[in-house]
Amino acid sequence: MSSTLMRTTPALRGALRSAAARPATMASTQFVRGKATLPDLSYDYGALEPHISGQIMELHHSKHHQTYVNGLNSALETIGDAEAKGDFTKAATVAPLLNFHGGGHLNHTLFWENLAPANKDGGGEPEGELKKSIDRDFGSFSTFQKQTNAALAGIQGSGWAWLAKDKDSGALSLVTRANQDPVAGNLIPLLGIDAWEHAYYLQYQNRKAEYFSAIWNVINWKTVAKRFQA
Repeated sequence: MSSTLMRTTPALRGALRSAAARPATMASTQFVRGKATLPDLSYDYGALEPHISGQIMELHHSKHHQTYVNGLNSALETIGDAEAKGDFTKAATVAPLLNFHGGGHLNHTLFWENLAPANKDGGGEPEGELKKSIDRDFGSFSTFQKQTNAALAGIQGSGWAWLAKDKDSGALSLVTRANQDPVAGNLIPLLGIDAWEHAYYLQYQNRKAEYFSAIWNVINWKTVAKRFQA
């Protein structure tokens, strides 16, 4: 994980959690330090082919994710300026942009780490304690896959499906989020699959179910297991 994300993630999560409840306080200097940056990928754009095309990866990473980074930095700057002037109404109006672009940045950064070339760490099934927990909470890995694909297909418009871990009980669950809403509160996001059209349309067009099936071939279960064990 990039050092930039490590610096910004705790603050962003705190800001996103409070966006709806306390929008006027979101300009706290604790999360306005520095700027978010686009994280580097640990693989080439074409490394996930044929499951995800290099063209999609390049556009998704360098254009779409960069847009969320730019929007996040702009929202943070606007909120910081508004708080400095005591204009809490202005800060509150920017709260939705912070949630959208901040969530987009967090979600995509985790997404890139979820993936790996099929001839390296991508694909297969989880192992160890993660597999035991999936079997316990979903019945089997195959059942978990089927439920995830069904949840992805059921998303109306744009959104994500996530494998999440409850901070208290350790139980795993499958949750969906609309647009770029992040997984927060008592849930820890372990694995996210992007259901936005820009994640698949150039290659799969309207056959999104094929994309949902293909992406399992490049899921990096090692990174998912690290989040699970953290």
